[in-house]
Amino acid sequence: MKIVFPNKLLMPIKSFLERELLRLKKSEKNIKSNDPFADESRSTENSLEEDVDEQIGHLQAEAKVGFVNKQIVQLRKALTRIKIGKYGLCEKCGQMIDTDRLAVKPEATICIKCEKE
Repeated sequence: MKIVFPNKLLMPIKSFLERELLRLKKSEKNIKSNDPFADESRSTENSLEEDVDEQIGHLQAEAKVGFVNKQIVQLRKALTRIKIGKYGLCEKCGQMIDTDRLAVKPEATICIKCEKE
C-alpha cells in the first residue's frame, strides 16, 4: 500500500526546503567571495606565512563549499521527490521513512535502516 502525504502537509515542507535552498545558495556565494584566491587584488609576492594563510583559507573555503553543495543536492532531491509524489518514501528500499526522521530532517530521502547500511 502506497501512502502519500496530503498537499496540506507537503506545502509547508516544500516552502521550508525552498527557503533552505536559497539560504544555502547565498551561503555558498558568500563562502566563495571570502576565498582568498577570489580576491583579484591579491598579491602573489607574499611572505611564506602569508602564502600559507592564503592556502589554508582557500582549502577551508573549498571544504565549506563542498559541504554546502552536498546539502544543496540533498534539498533538490527532496524537492524533486515532492514534485513526483514520492516524498517520504526511501529511495533505496521504497519503504516509508519514519515521520520522526522527516520531522528532524525534512530533506531525508533514505530511511534510517538504509542509511546505516
